[in-house]
Amino acid sequence: MAALSTEVKAFIVQSLACFEPPTKVIELVKQEFGVEVSRQQVSQYSPGNAMAANLSKKWVELFHSTRERFQSEISNIPIANKAYRLRVLDRMMGNAEKMRNIALAAEIIEQAAKECGDAYSNKHKFEHSGPNGGAMEVMNYTPEHYAAANKAIEGKLTGLD
Repeated sequence: MAALSTEVKAFIVQSLACFEPPTKVIELVKQEFGVEVSRQQVSQYSPGNAMAANLSKKWVELFHSTRERFQSEISNIPIANKAYRLRVLDRMMGNAEKMRNIALAAEIIEQAAKECGDAYSNKHKFEHSGPNGGAMEVMNYTPEHYAAANKAIEGKLTGLD
């Protein structure tokens, strides 16, 4: 096992604190630093792991502070934002259409509608009560009422020609 720099160790500790699985941390370290680490090396930096029994106080404190910040600042995670999720779904929809995958496109449309709220159902919202929850006012109109209303409207429209 190669000795790891402080920067790589901090990256491993912070990734584990953000609930990244060790296999993902291995990939991230290779991408970010070009260093190959083993699963055992990564496990040495997780305070809950038996292999981390001799982990220094500095790394334990970094782990716990990162974990606390990660759990409290959920709004900083892009996928927690509705607009971000809809934008990703839009990109996915474009790809599904290019692939002519109708089933996937339908699922993405359904998911996007669910993200928007009531858009998924085709139910209409009607108010079935009057003001303050009281009964709705019912009026019975006679043909004379309609004729009078029609005449009043026509009187207003004559000057528009």
